[in-house]
Amino acid sequence: MPLYEHVFIARQDLAQAQVDALAQTATEIIESNGGRVVKTETWGLRSLAYRIAKNRKGHYVMLDFDAPAPVVAELERQTQINEDVIRYMTIRVDAHEQGPSAMMRRNERNERGDRGDRGDRGGGRDRDRGDRPDRGDRAPRPDFADA
Repeated sequence: MPLYEHVFIARQDLAQAQVDALAQTATEIIESNGGRVVKTETWGLRSLAYRIAKNRKGHYVMLDFDAPAPVVAELERQTQINEDVIRYMTIRVDAHEQGPSAMMRRNERNERGDRGDRGDRGGGRDRDRGDRPDRGDRAPRPDFADA
């Protein structure tokens, strides 16, 4: 059977229990039509790049599943009807990602540690030295009003 990833964004004013119920409903649609859900990830409440239907944030959920093509059509039809889902996308993949997805590994950057001294990048002045000339050191501006 083909492999798919289905991601949907739920409204920001929903409780986490309601978002979990939406994911459970999607799982039931897939399994009742002969598919199998491999992994379900809830990415949490995240900011949107732009406002969608008066929402600035949304609850993100991803489902990895394998199912025949008619299951995808039914899942997308049911998702489109639901008022709590503001965006969704289903894509066919060659293989499911093993372990947590890239969105769940975002804390990995913090575990890399300090990058150390980056050296002199040049171009800027040292703000601690105070090497900016004093205004009193400049030549007076000519007064063009008298001419």
